[in-house]
Amino acid sequence: MLKGTFACIDAHTCGNPVRLVTSGHPNLKGSTMSEKRQDFLAHHDWIRRALMFEPRGHDMMSGAFLYPPCSGQADAAILFIETSGCLPMCGHGTIGTVTAALEAGLITPKIPGQLILDVPAGQLQVHYRQNAGKVEWVRLINVPSYLAHRDIELTVPGLGTLTVDVAYGGNYYVIVEPQSQFPGLRHWNADEILRWSPLVRQAAREKLKCIHPLDTTVQGISHVLWAGDPLNADSDGANAVFYGDKAIDRSPCGTGTSARMAQRHAKGLLATGDQYVHESIIGSQFIGRVEATTEVGPYPAILPSIQGWARVTGHNTITVDDEDPYAFGFQVI
Repeated sequence: MLKGTFACIDAHTCGNPVRLVTSGHPNLKGSTMSEKRQDFLAHHDWIRRALMFEPRGHDMMSGAFLYPPCSGQADAAILFIETSGCLPMCGHGTIGTVTAALEAGLITPKIPGQLILDVPAGQLQVHYRQNAGKVEWVRLINVPSYLAHRDIELTVPGLGTLTVDVAYGGNYYVIVEPQSQFPGLRHWNADEILRWSPLVRQAAREKLKCIHPLDTTVQGISHVLWAGDPLNADSDGANAVFYGDKAIDRSPCGTGTSARMAQRHAKGLLATGDQYVHESIIGSQFIGRVEATTEVGPYPAILPSIQGWARVTGHNTITVDDEDPYAFGFQVI
């Protein structure tokens, strides 16, 4: 029995994949994208598993569905899917989705060069430059981001004690800066990041609570950001973001960069208006900026912007047939 056929545009944002699903959208209940995200997780998550995991995807696979807007002023809405779940927000996913959708004519902006997008974490303002049909760059003003926990000591089995911060940039991040038990990003290889990240995340989850004060469905530490020195002279910092069960973001990570800027702003290391060029594990860059200050419930927060680029890599049609024993995906951990 055939479960579904899904047309897709495949792309990458600064090295990390984005699969924009252009057909087979489930009809989601709810008046906001946060409510629609909960309905998708409750009734349609088999689509995410089938399209993101092997054999049709891989551990780093990330994707999105484009939906009609939930609010009157928005141009469209995005539901994010990836191997780690159905995220409240995804920065590299937004840049890739906007690029692929504009180049395919799937979005008609009310104002050329600008978009307003509804996402589960809130609403985004987006600016872009398109030339001869190609989108050259996308800049999004992300949801308000804040430092949730500061200078927390975690005991990590086998590694020792780490002092970390936890910040929100659309998802909750444990931020690990160089210290005695962690010499810095450029002194560890990918195997070491994959080895220690789940243990750091678990230690943080056991010790700390992270619940968004304005939307309780957004909760829990999902990502670990390891910081270090950049490869490029024009970068201000570098990171490797761990997510899912064994994924390292190849892009500089949009929500991670937002969380990093919120952390640095709260510690007096970034001022309002400052730019922060963030580099990924492969050397690709996002241009971040602290656009303004605001509040999230009781927390001082920033409005961060993220600018990056994406490229379309292909078009494909994926069939999910439940007579296939691997129809709904698998992982080899």
